[in-house]
Formats: sequence, C-alpha cells, structure tokens
Amino acid sequence: MRKLAHEIASIMIEEQGTAKFIQRLSDPYWFQAFGCVLAYDWHSSGVTTVVTGVLKNALSPKEHGIAVCGGKGRTSRKTPSDIAQAGALFGFSEQTIEDLTYTSRMTAKVDNTAIQAGYQLYHHAFLVTEDEKWAVIQQGLSHDDRSARRYHWLSDNTTNFVEEPHNAIACNIKREKALNMVAKTSEGARKASVDLAKEPTKKLARLLESANRPVSQASLQQWLPKPDDPWQQTLNTLNMPRNINWDTLSRIYDFQPSNYEALLSVKGVGPATVRGLALVAELMYGEEPSWEDPVKFSFAYGGKDGVPFPVERKSMDESIQVLRQAVEEAKIGDREKLQSLQRLRQYVPS
Repeated sequence: MRKLAHEIASIMIEEQGTAKFIQRLSDPYWFQAFGCVLAYDWHSSGVTTVVTGVLKNALSPKEHGIAVCGGKGRTSRKTPSDIAQAGALFGFSEQTIEDLTYTSRMTAKVDNTAIQAGYQLYHHAFLVTEDEKWAVIQQGLSHDDRSARRYHWLSDNTTNFVEEPHNAIACNIKREKALNMVAKTSEGARKASVDLAKEPTKKLARLLESANRPVSQASLQQWLPKPDDPWQQTLNTLNMPRNINWDTLSRIYDFQPSNYEALLSVKGVGPATVRGLALVAELMYGEEPSWEDPVKFSFAYGGKDGVPFPVERKSMDESIQVLRQAVEEAKIGDREKLQSLQRLRQYVPS
C-alpha cells in the first residue's frame, strides 16, 4: 500500500502540484476511491486511518513538499510537534507555525464541540504543504451505534472557522437532530452565546437555572403540544447538560471574547458549555441554533441498483478517471497495476 501510494502521489504532485493533491484528498469520494485502489475495504470507515497512515509513511516532505502530521489516538496529540517539525523543514516563520497549530486545534474543536451529533474524535490528520496550504482529515466515533463520521477541511475553502467551514462531512448515518453551531443559520445563536458568556457568572447561573426549571403548573399541560408534535420534539432535544464547567465560564467572562471563534478557542470550552449557552440563547433571546445534521456524503459509493442508495455518478466518475490515469502512469509492476485497476473497475458503471 505504501509503495503504490508513493508512486501515485509522486506522479500527481509532479503533474498537478501539492495544492491539487490535498484538494483531491479533501473530496470524500476521491478519498474513498483512493482507499479502494490501495486495497482497503470500500465501505469501511477504517479507510480513514489506513489511508492517512499510509500517506504519512509514503510521503516525504523533502521529496513531495507535503507533511502529514498527527494520526490516530495518542498520535493525534503529537500534531503540534509534527507541525513545528514540518515548519522548520519548510522554512516557515514562527508566526506561520503558530497559525497552523491554531488551525489544527480549531478544526478539532469545531468537530468535537460546535457540532454535536454523538461523535467523539479519535483521529486527526493535518496535511501541510511547503506553500503553506493545509487540509484536515479527521474522524469521530459514536459509542451508541459504533458508526464513524469523517470530516474534511481544506484551506482554500475555509474562510471562517465557525460558519460553514467544512469541505465535506461523510457518514453512513444522518441524525434526525444534531446541534450545528457552525451552520449559517446559527449566526444569531452564536452572537447570543457570546453575549451571554460575557455576562457575570452569577447572572449566567441564574439564567441557566431558569432555562432548566420544569413547568410546575398542572393546568398548563392540556395546552402543551403532544409528544408527536414537531415543536415538542424540538423542546425534548433542547435539554440542559448535566455538568457546566463554571471555572471555564469564569475564564470566558475575564477574557470577554469578541466573537464565537474566540469563545470556542478558550481552553475548557466543551460540548456542555456550548450546549448550555445555545439553550439559553434560544429560550431567552429566541435565537434558535441549527438542528440539521450537516453530514452530506456517505463512506460508501452506493450501487447501480440503488442499494444501499443511488450512486453519486458525477463525483465517482471524476474520482475513477483521475485514479485510473494515476495508476496507469505509476512506476509499479504490471501485477500491482493490474490488481489496482481491477479493484477500481468494480465501481465503474457499465
């Protein structure tokens, strides 16, 4: 897998450049097809850790002008030192290295905290080129159903960390409700959350307590929506976190963040803080956050017969065409080349 990945990457980078190569990796369909060519399961979320791990070993910063930082589990914690090492090799300034490290941290913070669909990050790969372009491929796991979700970021397409920042989000499961504080429609909730966080901690505690106080008047029950009412279902989704980190909220108050990105960047701000502020923002100010799950792509390509879902032909055909050409030109043996093309050919519609 490393041998084939090295040859394909070398050819593509030589012909199209490093920026185009990480752009391809940021396309979930291309990424999945690439994993197929390297002989990994076409429908498995494990392709994320395998492909990025193979690339980390196959790509040389000196030869290819790309460094793959971070990885799975404990390796992800080494991302800052990996970025510093790559930055020194590429001759980046200290400020550039700091900016890239901040970018790595914020992309993880957004997907672990600002989007709440039940997925905990366990894999974080940060790719940086000698031209200071970057891409992030990270993945979270749901402990409830053991499904995985992959997040793709690309520097050319990320202009704001807290408003529609992703290049793509891929998963086989779409949640009926998922808190998405980086949706464009959550702008009002983000602003209200910042305003609330800048209030004295005691005042905010009273607001949180009042927001979580149950309705006590039995006479009002007849007027409340029924359990199958969509409005009631929304209220059921808006539940207060069990634990609020008041030390963190005190630090936020002292910091007085200027915007939601600054709020999210504060150490200790986690899902409970984000959810609590979003709840009060809606109940006190009427600023409703987005509850639409942002996932739009699937790990699998689908089938020509529509099972498990119809093939997304345009993206898949483009992926296949690029990979077919790369494999044909790769400096590998005929046997490896033939096997790779056969694996790819099973996804080519007749």
